[in-house]
Amino acid sequence: MPRPWRQVLASATKCWSAEDDDVEDEGAGNRRPANSEFSRRLASFRRLSAMANGPAALTEGKEDEDDPDAAGEVGAVPMQLHSFSLSELRDVTHDFSSGYLLGEGGFGAVHKGFVDAGMRPGLEPQPVAVKQLNTAGHQGHREWLAEVIFLGQFRHQHLLKLLGYCCEDEERLLVYEFMPRGSLDNHLFKRISATLPWCTRLKVAIGAAKGVAFLHGAKKPVIYRDLKASNILLDSDYTAKLSDFGLAKMGPEGEETHVSTRVMGTHGYAAPEYVQTGHLTVKSDVYSFGVVLLELLTGRRAMEHVPGRTARAEQTIKLVEWTRPYLASSRRLRCIMDAKLSGHYSVKGARAVAHLAVQCTSPQPRDRPSMAAVVEALEQLEGLKDMAVSMGLFWPTTPAAGRNALSAKFRAEMKGAGNSAVPRRRTASATLS
Repeated sequence: MPRPWRQVLASATKCWSAEDDDVEDEGAGNRRPANSEFSRRLASFRRLSAMANGPAALTEGKEDEDDPDAAGEVGAVPMQLHSFSLSELRDVTHDFSSGYLLGEGGFGAVHKGFVDAGMRPGLEPQPVAVKQLNTAGHQGHREWLAEVIFLGQFRHQHLLKLLGYCCEDEERLLVYEFMPRGSLDNHLFKRISATLPWCTRLKVAIGAAKGVAFLHGAKKPVIYRDLKASNILLDSDYTAKLSDFGLAKMGPEGEETHVSTRVMGTHGYAAPEYVQTGHLTVKSDVYSFGVVLLELLTGRRAMEHVPGRTARAEQTIKLVEWTRPYLASSRRLRCIMDAKLSGHYSVKGARAVAHLAVQCTSPQPRDRPSMAAVVEALEQLEGLKDMAVSMGLFWPTTPAAGRNALSAKFRAEMKGAGNSAVPRRRTASATLS
C-alpha cells in the first residue's frame, strides 16, 4: 500500500510582507473581517455561488485592489459548487483524524476524506481533499474567498477541481478532488517514491504550463502569483494540476501595464522586479515557471542552504543564479542534471529546457516568453530518444553521492571565489522585501 501523501511545507518558506502604502494593520489578514465587511463579502459570495448548490450567474462589477470579491467578472463558466456543513466534513474525514492528514501549508491542514453516494445530487462518490483554514495562520478569509471564486469559475484539465466549500461561523473549509500522486515537490525532493523519469517530468512541465497559459489567456487575465513545485499536484496518470489560488490576482486592464500589490509569495520563485517594486504582471508567473523548470532539470530546490563550519558561515544558494553559468553549454549542463535520472534523459530535450529556463528567468520581464510560447516549445520536445546514457555522455554515480558532490561543489566554488564574490544572502526564513 503506497504511503499517504504528506505535503508538509515549512512555514519558513512562505513570505508574507506588505509593501503598499495602504497596508492593513499587522495581523489583519489572519482575522475574520469585521461584521460589516464580512457581511458585504458574504453577500457578494452568495451572489456568485447562490449558496444552494446550484450554478450561479457571474456578477458584473469593478474590481477592487486586492479584493477577491470583485473577481466575479473573470468571464469564465458559472460556478457549480456544493455547500457542505462542518458536521458533514467532520464525518468524511473521521473528525479530521491525524491518520487522514495529507499535509499542512500556510492556509492550514489538508485531510483526506470520502464522499458517499447521495450526499449531494450530482456529486459522485469519490475521495476528496478537505482543506481547513487555520485561524492562527498566515492566510484568512480573503485567501479562502479568492480560491472559491477563481477555482469555482474556472474549469480546465490542468487546474485542480474545487468541489465545494464550508462557511460556517468562524470555520472556512474547501473541498477538492483528491490527487493520488501528491505534489511535484514530494517526487523531486523527498524520498517517498521512485525517481520521476524524464518523459514524466516533461509531461508535468507541459501540463503546468498549459494551466498557467489558460489563466493568462482568459478574457481578463489571471496572475497565479504562487507557482512552485508544491502547488503542482499530480493525478494517477501524472497529469499536472495547479492548486492553491489564495494569492491569485486579476491582471492589469486597459492601458495598465501592471498591478501594484503587496509582495507575497515564496522565496526563490518570486520574480525580482515584483519583489523590488510590488509590480505584478503575467511575466511574474513566467519567471516562477522558469524556476520550476530548473528544479525539474537538477532535482534541486529553488533555494538551498549550504552548511558551513559555523552557523555564520552558512550560505543560501539561489538556484537561478547558481545554474546560469551551466545552462549555455551542453557539456556543462550535464554536470548539474539530476543524478537520480542516471543519464536517462534526452540530451536535446534537456538542452532545450535549459534554454527555455534561461529565457523564462531573464532579469528583464520583456525578455521572457509568453506561457503560450512556452507550451509550444515544450510540446516539440516530446518523443526525443537521444538518451545521454546511450550516447556516452553520462558517468553513473549513486544518487546520494551525486547530491553530496553537488553540495561539495557549492562549498568549493564559494571557497575559491572568496567572500567578496559570494555576497551574504538572507536565509530562506527571511521575509521578502
